[in-house]
Amino acid sequence: METTGFHSLNDLFAQLGLPTEDAAIDEFLALHHLEGDQKLARAPFWSDGQREFLEEAIQDDSDWCEAVDELDTLLRH
Repeated sequence: METTGFHSLNDLFAQLGLPTEDAAIDEFLALHHLEGDQKLARAPFWSDGQREFLEEAIQDDSDWCEAVDELDTLLRH
């Protein structure tokens, strides 16, 4: 059951089916980047299911928005 409220970056990675350990997240961020005005959900490294989740999180202004925005920012540095 999904709860509402704050979701961490680790929670988001779990929701996306990715490893949630800090070292694994750091590695993901080192290997993947967004360019210019590229939309997070349109990045080529997502599966269809991951892309759909990210799009819906932003479109629906869900409780995942803050974690998704954080990921977007981290992928731009």
